[in-house]
Amino acid sequence: MPSVALVVDDSMLIRYTVCRFLEERGFAVESATNGAEALQILDRLTPDLVVTDMEMPKMSGSELITALKKDSKTANIPVIIVAGRASGFDEKEKRANFAIYKDIDIQAQLEKALDAVMGKANEHRAGL
Repeated sequence: MPSVALVVDDSMLIRYTVCRFLEERGFAVESATNGAEALQILDRLTPDLVVTDMEMPKMSGSELITALKKDSKTANIPVIIVAGRASGFDEKEKRANFAIYKDIDIQAQLEKALDAVMGKANEHRAGL
């Protein structure tokens, strides 16, 4: 059974790029255009990974992460943030596991982030 990822971004291009990248690495992927849609998906699905933009209409990535961390069902899901610029952003402040930036090669960053967060998630599941 493949790992499941939820990709949340209001940019169709970024959403497509991230979804395709994850699908090529064996993930089953669901997507949403904002945090509110993501929460609806999370009512029926518990993904192994969430990749979210920070600035979206209706519900921001920060609000989505807050909701994830408050729910015991989703609190331990690794989160990768997609931020607009590499300057002035602190992923720890937003309670994410990793941050990637739209103004730098997204696929190269995703590869590094995926190795980092999924490796930790696999260790956690194995009890290491």
